[in-house]
Amino acid sequence: MNNIAHPSSILNRDWIDTIRNEAALAEKQGSLTAAQLELIYKLGWFKLFVPEENSGTKTSLPDALHLEEALSWADGSFGWTVTLCAGAGWFGGFFDFDLAKEVFNAREVCLGGSGAPSGTAVRTENGYIITGRWKYATGAEHLTHFTANCTIKESEETENAEPLVLPFIFERAEVTIVNDWNTIGLVATSSQSFEVKNLFVPYSRCFQIAADARKVSQPIYEYPFLQFAEVTLAANISGMAVHFLDCCKDIFAKRFEGKKLKEPQQKLLTERLLNAENNLAGARSDFYQVVEKSWQAVVEGDFITEQYLQEISLKSRNLASASHRLVDTLYPLCGLVAANPASEINRVWRDIHTASQHSLLTLP
Repeated sequence: MNNIAHPSSILNRDWIDTIRNEAALAEKQGSLTAAQLELIYKLGWFKLFVPEENSGTKTSLPDALHLEEALSWADGSFGWTVTLCAGAGWFGGFFDFDLAKEVFNAREVCLGGSGAPSGTAVRTENGYIITGRWKYATGAEHLTHFTANCTIKESEETENAEPLVLPFIFERAEVTIVNDWNTIGLVATSSQSFEVKNLFVPYSRCFQIAADARKVSQPIYEYPFLQFAEVTLAANISGMAVHFLDCCKDIFAKRFEGKKLKEPQQKLLTERLLNAENNLAGARSDFYQVVEKSWQAVVEGDFITEQYLQEISLKSRNLASASHRLVDTLYPLCGLVAANPASEINRVWRDIHTASQHSLLTLP
C-alpha cells in the first residue's frame, strides 16, 4: 500500500513559504532565522513531546513523524532542528515535577544536546561537579537548555567500579558554546559543540531514561527511546528525499521542454524517476505501517517484543537507505544546476548527505 500522502499535504502554504523563503538566509547566518523560529514558537513545534501539563502538544508519535517529515521536506535544516530539539523535549517525561515546571515555563523553551558520554560528574554531598565537552548540539544558537551524558565518579572511586552514565540538564548561561559546526549540509542547524568546566549542579538536574523512572503517564514516554530516535531521524531523511524528487521533476520537465534530449534519453530520465518514486513510496509505506502498529501497541498497553523492536529499527534503516540511494541515482542526471551551491536542489543534496552520516541509521 504505497498510499502515504505527499508531505506538502501536512503543512499550511504560508508555513511553507516562511520556511523556504528564509532558507537561504538561514544557511548564510548558520542558524534558523527569527521568522522561522517565531513560526516554531507560535505552533509549539519544539514542544511536540513535552508533557501536556508543561504546555506540550500531546501529539501522537505517527502524527509527529508525518509533521517532522513534512518540515524536513520544506527545508532540511529546519526539519532537522525541530526534530532534534523536540526529541530533547521528550526527556521532560522523566524530569521531576519541579524541574519540568522550571524548564518549560517559557514560550521559547528549546532543549538540545548530546548523547555521547563525554563528560564526568563527580558526586558531592549536595550535587555534582561536572566537566566535559560535547559535540553536535543541534540548535545551539537558540537553545535555552542543554542536555548531556556524563560518567558518574564518586568522591572516593574504587578502581573496579562499574561506570555509570547519567544525563544532566544545564542552563544556557552555564555552558560555553564552541563554534565548530562546519559541514557541507544542514548548515543552518547550528549544531555546535558545548562545554562546561567544574560546574556545580544540584542532584535535581540529573535524570534517568528508564521505564521505572517515568514521571508522566503518557504513551509517548513508554515508547522505547532507541526506536523513538530512529524513527524521527528516518522521517527527516525521507522528507529531504521527497524534496529532492520534487526538484528532479522540475529539472527534468525543463530539459524535456528544451527538446535537446533524444527520445532514449528522455525515456531513461522518466524510468529512473518513476523507479525512484516507487522505491521511496514503498519504503515510506512500510515504515509508517510499522510505526502505526507499534504506537497502537503502546497506547493499548501491550508489550513490544524484541523481534518487533528489531522490525522498527529495520524499517527505519530501510527508509533512510532508500532515500540516500534515490538521491545518488538521480543526482548525476540533473545537470550542472545540481552542482551550484546556491541552487535549491544542491542544498537538499548537501543536507541529505550530511543527515545520512548519523551513526544511528548507518551502523548496526
